[in-house]
Amino acid sequence: MSDATLRDSAHMAGVEFGPGDAARIADLLVKTGVELVEVGMISGPSSKDADLIEAVHERVGPERALTLVVVRDRRQVEKALDEAARLRVRSLMLSIPTSEEHAGLKLASSSAKYLNTLARTAIELAKARGFHVTFSGEDGARTPTERLVPYVTAGFEAGADRFRLAETVASLSPWQMESKIRELTSIDGAEIEIHSHHMLGMAVANSLAAHRAGARWISTTVGGIGERGGNAPLAEVLTSLRVIHGDTRFDLRHLTDLSALALAGSGLGEAFQPGPTAPHAFAYELPGQLSRPDAYETIAPEVVGNVRQLRVRSRLTSPLVRWALGDEGEDLAVDSFVDWLVERQRNHGLPVIDQDVIRKAAVEFRS
Repeated sequence: MSDATLRDSAHMAGVEFGPGDAARIADLLVKTGVELVEVGMISGPSSKDADLIEAVHERVGPERALTLVVVRDRRQVEKALDEAARLRVRSLMLSIPTSEEHAGLKLASSSAKYLNTLARTAIELAKARGFHVTFSGEDGARTPTERLVPYVTAGFEAGADRFRLAETVASLSPWQMESKIRELTSIDGAEIEIHSHHMLGMAVANSLAAHRAGARWISTTVGGIGERGGNAPLAEVLTSLRVIHGDTRFDLRHLTDLSALALAGSGLGEAFQPGPTAPHAFAYELPGQLSRPDAYETIAPEVVGNVRQLRVRSRLTSPLVRWALGDEGEDLAVDSFVDWLVERQRNHGLPVIDQDVIRKAAVEFRS
């Protein structure tokens, strides 16, 4: 069992954990019996999540932690691995987009040959430095078998320790998930993990289906907090494993305290509602998700009477602000405005802001 609260939940729009909360959440996760606490994301030097990673390492030790490393090209991977080594990371998860759509968006090539070569290169570089390596299939659930199986096979041949199938865009039924996982567990030497999102309300069912098909790891988040309708919630997965499979390895007594701590630390209030009708279901803080929502959504928010929106606290960037301003930002010194807005956010205690607040702030900045 692994838990991604301090990585996936922490990158939900408007959600930011401090080092103190991260350490306390990690401590309770380990006491519950979670083997790996996934914390932070590294894409290159000076990771913005360094304080979270260091806090978790100090509390539970780097051997109980896993950090995501973004993969785009060889040079970028080398710099990211340097940063991971600096932060004493021992286990990492190489995040690699596998579907044609996501690979085309993030790798500048949708070629399966290029994808497999990149995965081999990244895995070999990481293994040569002594890391325990999980590699992902980002948007793997929508990646056709004839593209996914050779990719996973190539990854294990390169020396990877584990593969994570990411249901980045919820799209599978439990029986479809079971079939997909069986195809992967039949690969020689394959150790498989499932990471599901809850937009269709089936993250727990799909996680259990993957477990039934031979997946040895399930990735969850506390309270199901996460992007795109949330993630597979830790408490529901663990209680299901106990009731349905008689699995008594985990100490469930910490789950209520964990949920309360995560909800308070995330700033979401007393409750988090998963699924497509939640206020946060279609909220984003990355400009690429706002400009290309079709790559991340199974259904449009309008289908369920919801709305797509921007929600952000401190992670303000020039591309994000340009998206928020649209035509209104054509005559604005955006970089200077972002610096001014970041400082204003800090002075006001980092409240969650949306597109309207950014536009109103731009008027104030001009004046």
